[in-house]
Amino acid sequence: MRYGSALREQIQLPGTTPLVGIYDMYSASVAARHYDGFFVSGFGFAASHYGLPDIGFIAWPDMVAFVERLRLAFPSHHLLVDIDDGYVDPEVACHVVQRLERNGASGVILEDQRRPRRCGHADGRTVLPLEEYLGKLNLVLESRQDLVVVARTDATEEEDILRRARALAETDADVVLVDGVRDVEWIRRIRKVIDDKPLLFNQIAGGKSPRLSLSELTELECQLAIYSTPCLFAAHAAIDSALSELKEADGRLPEFTPGTSIGVRASTALLEQNISRHHLPGPRTTPAVRGGEGVSAGGTPPAR
Repeated sequence: MRYGSALREQIQLPGTTPLVGIYDMYSASVAARHYDGFFVSGFGFAASHYGLPDIGFIAWPDMVAFVERLRLAFPSHHLLVDIDDGYVDPEVACHVVQRLERNGASGVILEDQRRPRRCGHADGRTVLPLEEYLGKLNLVLESRQDLVVVARTDATEEEDILRRARALAETDADVVLVDGVRDVEWIRRIRKVIDDKPLLFNQIAGGKSPRLSLSELTELECQLAIYSTPCLFAAHAAIDSALSELKEADGRLPEFTPGTSIGVRASTALLEQNISRHHLPGPRTTPAVRGGEGVSAGGTPPAR
């Protein structure tokens, strides 16, 4: 399957396509019940795989192996992968892109940050000279075959944001992302300078960008929206709450209610769906969300 083409076709449809950030195979298994597109978040992966913040600790072989496991379990999902700065070196970036494409990634996001890098919604970010980043980006574009490439800038100065957004839109990158956009008016300004190039919006709980619905993003002509950490932060809160309750109950598990509580049977049933021999041909029917309306997992509107 040409996963890049499938995502590229999805981007061209009306509305905003959501890609939900997942951080491990279990979070992906739950998210797959609700959405047909994943964002392999660098923030979430660094937290779950290493227990470290998103400041450049990820080793690319770990990310490639994770994507391989995801694709085996979720053969029909869009997989957009955060590769940070391409792991510093342009040649390494090209190698990683080729490996990810062979392992089933739909697309990658390549940023222009300078090391030490930061989460796109953190302070202290610095960027490479534009020409240096464009050189790396163009090498990556030449290396891919079908993969969607998102060109991302982490510039913070107003003039530099627009200058870089315009330059990224003039490349062969499929999509432009300006991370850490602070308000709706800035989205409009960026939309204007990149002309008709598809635009991606990134929102994260507690981040710098406004909380916007898919309908609002559609009106702003954003073709993609990534939600980096809803699964990770929800797990953080739920685990902390469950263990606090367990401690208060002197180690006695809460009462199990069939049909509403999650236990060994429900968990096993969820995971059994990921066994590759269970994947059957034919369209999936899990509902997804796009621009505020339900669509089938294949990206086409449901029958009316």
